[in-house]
Amino acid sequence: MTEPHPKFFLYVYRLVSQVPKGKVVTYGQVAALLSAPRAARAVGTALRYLPRPLLRTVPWQRVINASGGISIRGDVYRVDEQRWLLESEGIEFDRYGKVNLKKYQWAGPKQKVKTPKWKLEL
Repeated sequence: MTEPHPKFFLYVYRLVSQVPKGKVVTYGQVAALLSAPRAARAVGTALRYLPRPLLRTVPWQRVINASGGISIRGDVYRVDEQRWLLESEGIEFDRYGKVNLKKYQWAGPKQKVKTPKWKLEL
């Protein structure tokens, strides 16, 4: 297994930066918009390794899992932070900790995302 291409990370950061306040996208949706529909985990990895200088410009908290929940990856505090950030943007969670994707999911950019053809080995 090889590491996802770092250039892919840059495309993830660029796309996630376009998600407006009060909206969310799923990991799989980001991957599909980047012409890499099977790379949802690579999207998560890219966000996990988001460089510190980009934390204020890339709204990582707006990326959630396909069921509308926050993915827990060992860092419980980050889960609380993500929920707090989303709630501060007006996004509501149900009693099961899920976001209503029909209400809050972003449809994607108005223009098609230009990406190279990825050859990711995941």
